[in-house]
Amino acid sequence: VQKYIVKPHVIDGFKYDLRIYVVLTGINPLRVYVYKDGLARFATVPYQKPNDKNMKNLFMHLTNFAINKENENFENN
Repeated sequence: VQKYIVKPHVIDGFKYDLRIYVVLTGINPLRVYVYKDGLARFATVPYQKPNDKNMKNLFMHLTNFAINKENENFENN
């Protein structure tokens, strides 16, 4: 469970999230490896502040691949 961010940062009007993969292999000395290829996921409908009319528009408020792949505006790359 996490708090919904009402004023999220957007790119070209779309909500997004970034996935960066990291593995920690030691703490003394500290050894951290960052995988070069991250992942950016975008919503498929431009973001608008939540209200009674758009709150159920999952394509606007969520960035999940499983949800957004069902939108006609989805672009797989």
